[in-house]
Formats: sequence, C-alpha cells, structure tokens
Amino acid sequence: MTKSDLVSEGEVVSARQAFVGKKVAIIGYGNQGRAHALNMRDSGVEVLVGSLPESTGFSRAAEDGFSPVDASDAAAEADLVIAALPDTLHAVLVPRLFDAMNPTAVIGFLHGFSVHFKLVTLPARRAAVLLAPKGPGTALRQRFLEGTGIPALLATMESDQSAAAEELGIGWADAIGCARAGIVRTTFAAEAETDLFGEQAVLCGGLMGLIRAAYETLVNAGYPPLVAYMECAHEVKQIADLVCDRGLDGMLGSISPTARFGAVDAAPRIVDDALRDRLHAMLESVRDGSFAKRLAAESKDGWPKTSALRRELHESGIESAGREVRALLPWLRATQGSPR
Repeated sequence: MTKSDLVSEGEVVSARQAFVGKKVAIIGYGNQGRAHALNMRDSGVEVLVGSLPESTGFSRAAEDGFSPVDASDAAAEADLVIAALPDTLHAVLVPRLFDAMNPTAVIGFLHGFSVHFKLVTLPARRAAVLLAPKGPGTALRQRFLEGTGIPALLATMESDQSAAAEELGIGWADAIGCARAGIVRTTFAAEAETDLFGEQAVLCGGLMGLIRAAYETLVNAGYPPLVAYMECAHEVKQIADLVCDRGLDGMLGSISPTARFGAVDAAPRIVDDALRDRLHAMLESVRDGSFAKRLAAESKDGWPKTSALRRELHESGIESAGREVRALLPWLRATQGSPR
C-alpha cells in the first residue's frame, strides 16, 4: 500500500463538510445496514430506512426508532442510496432502486460482488461508490460506540462523476466511524475478489475447517471434548486478537517459547505445496466467475448446502462442547444471558 492509497485527513474534513445536509437511504436492515443506519443517525445524518414490509428488518428498524418505508420510496428522496442487501438479491432489487432514484443521486454498495460479476449493470451516467468496512456490522457499531472505528475500503466506477461520488463515499465512511481508523482506496474488482477469496481461504472456510479437523483429531484420540474445544476453538480469539493488534511477528513475540516453536515447526507441514495449489485454484475460481455461478445456483435452490451444514454443526459434538464452554464465560453471561 502506498501513501496515495490512504484517504488523507484533509480529504475527510472536506468530505465531512460536503456531506452536511445530505439525505441517505439505507435499503436493507440486516447486519451491516443496521450498523450503518445507527452510526449515521448518531453522527447527525438524515437517514431513511427502506425495506420490504414483511421483512424482519422492517420491524427491527421501527424498534430502533426509524420510520421504515418501501425501498423505492426511500430511494426517491435520497442523495446517496446504499444497497445494504444480500448480494444474491441485487439483480432483482437494485434495478428498482435505479428506477426510483433522482438523476444526480449516487448508488452505494457495501461489496463489489454484484457490479464486478455483472449481476447488476449500472445505467449510463449513474455514479456509484463502494464502501466496505473490514468487519461485521456488530464490530462496526461497537467500535463506533467506543469512539473508534474499523478500516474500510473505498472505490468508485470510472465516470465523469467519480470525483463527486468518491467525496460522498468519504463522507459516508466518516459518518459511520471508519475515518477514525483509515479509508483505503481500491477498485470494485480488487475488493470483490480478495473478499471472496479471504472468506473461503481463511476467515470462514479455512478457519472453520481447521478448527473442526483439529477438534475431531483430539476427541477421536480420547481427549475430553471440553478440553479439545478450549484448545482448538476457544483460544482462537486470543491469538487472532494478538495478530490484529501486533501482527504475526508481534503475536509470536507474545506467546510462550513452546508455542512459538510449535508454530514454526508445524506451519510448513500444514501449509504445503498441495495446500498452496488448492488456494491458487480457489482464487482462480473467484476470478473467472465460477464461484459466483455456484453461489447463484445455491441461492436459487434455497441454500441447501448451507442449511445442511448448519444442521450438522448444530447437532455435532463440537457445538455441544462449545455451548458448555461459552456458558463458563462471565462476559457472555453478563451480556447475553444464557450463551447459545
């Protein structure tokens, strides 16, 4: 990353001033949409929530003090219309937003997937901006309430309105707290491809698979499930926090010599040439669009593989052990009652 990739403090100040008086429509009130709406409202921005009346987001937005309206009605009134919808719904719902929006309004995306893989075609002269906070909506909201923020990626589509769209995107990032951490310029393509790859390879697929395999190895060898869960799942957060706060070298410097040697000794045997080949194939599947096609097919069929995995996990020994371990944690009992 070069210095020019980072949005400067002066650009944030300028965008903040330009953002005053802008009206924002957030279409969808799920994990990300809710956090963006609440953070913006707390920053003094006029926020309209657009949703489908039968959706759970509609009722939750009302509980949070918004007056949700039909998505098209919200889009018609806004300067910035944010599609906080699942990627698989963009092809059907985003064109409705285009039809309703004012000619000068900007469409905002939280992820580059639907634009990059052409599920959505931007109308001529319709300015678009991408703002992707690098964390879930719960973290975005929590950090904002703490007076900090999480970094975000920013991109625009090349057009004669891209400069104005980028300024609006910077104002948006500032209003949800991301400017407190950092805003990094990128492209729709780079955000979409790296995000899809990272979710599969490390953050969700790789991490979940490694946790399950390690837990099952210990349990099958006769070790107690709670001990196996604590070692292979519970402690992941502590190590991940060290990596987040201090980097890989800092993490190694913060653990015991025994743990440090274990990492050095094991990593080359786990991450071998065969794994690197599978990672490369996974990236190519993202870049050539075949992953997007599989995702679309899974969505069209009603998410059968995803639902089957969740049922399997819910009934598995690792989840049973996890519930017991989580019930031991005072901070979860204090904030969530009986942890799931």
